[in-house]
Amino acid sequence: MTVNPNQDTTQAPAGDFTPQQIEALFMNAARDGEADLLTSFLEAGMSPDLRAEKGYTPLILASYNGHVEAVATLLKHGANPDLQDDKGATALAGVAFKGFLPIAHVLLEAGAGVDVANGVGRTPLMFAVMFGRDDMARFLLKAGANPTRRDGEGLSALDLAQRQGNTVLAAAMQDMAAS
Repeated sequence: MTVNPNQDTTQAPAGDFTPQQIEALFMNAARDGEADLLTSFLEAGMSPDLRAEKGYTPLILASYNGHVEAVATLLKHGANPDLQDDKGATALAGVAFKGFLPIAHVLLEAGAGVDVANGVGRTPLMFAVMFGRDDMARFLLKAGANPTRRDGEGLSALDLAQRQGNTVLAAAMQDMAAS
């Protein structure tokens, strides 16, 4: 598409899309898990680390919505697994909250930081504990998550498990912290 410098680029000529519309279509493809469409956008030059409203990246959207293939596609094309949204959440934090273990595996294999905290100091492990995702919490612990790291309120994942009466998970965290 050739752009005339005097042309209003917020309005697309018939048959063309504005850059904003193209970005929206790309982000929707990530949100919907359309890996083939993502590949087309990425091969055409879209940034895998594009930021949308609230700082969401395609990887955060694909991860949070449970799309393993789309996540793998974005990572293969260079998406940064540790980019944070406007509240400081990473893709791993979203999947820890949701309990999507297969995506957590893919993110960690791609180098995602296991203890990247959000704006209030909460880590993916804390989210897993807070939302009863015990399998995710155990997985994150095995991946090296720190059960005694404290958030902005001074609480650790271990504290959260104890407060919730999750004695089995709290004992596993104490064992990890002691070793």
